Amino acid sequence: MGNLRELAEEVLFNRVPGDFIETGVWRGGACIYLRAILEAYGVRDRRVWAADSFEGLPPPDPAYPADAGDKFHTYIELAVPIETVKRNFEKYGLLDEQVAFLKGWFKDTLPGAPTGPLAILRMDGDMYESTMDALTHLYDRVSPGGYVIVDDYRVVEGCRKAVDEFRATRNIRDGIIEIDGVGIFWQKTA
Repeated sequence: MGNLRELAEEVLFNRVPGDFIETGVWRGGACIYLRAILEAYGVRDRRVWAADSFEGLPPPDPAYPADAGDKFHTYIELAVPIETVKRNFEKYGLLDEQVAFLKGWFKDTLPGAPTGPLAILRMDGDMYESTMDALTHLYDRVSPGGYVIVDDYRVVEGCRKAVDEFRATRNIRDGIIEIDGVGIFWQKTA
């Protein structure tokens, strides 16, 4: 959370244009924190987007061999209903017009997501497919100077593979910075 705050404050102070989005919100903690940061600084012209199925993770798609054998879809604790996430925002008085929800599988919601530019793209989709969907459909919306954060890069092989393949295909040379031995981030330069 310290890293998320640091990066959010940096894009605000440096006036990097765009909203904040998290793909894979679970109970909403990181999104609530981002909304609280906007509130603390009196920022009214940015939104926090919470993208999730709110039904847990999908079973592995055979089209993505990197997800073969993945069991995340069996973890019922990852299926947090949107109503619960909204109540979590309400507990802090932070559910308002600056919070937007994208409910559904990423392959369905992210291609046409009405976000506009993004200053922060935080991914916590765990799987290759989820991570690749987020990168494919949202990376080009990240403003120069904005940040891409990958929650499970060091602990979920499919996630790491998706990031590495996407960066190689797109020839992304922006340096990867470690967060905590699990997550990583990089600042988009172009």
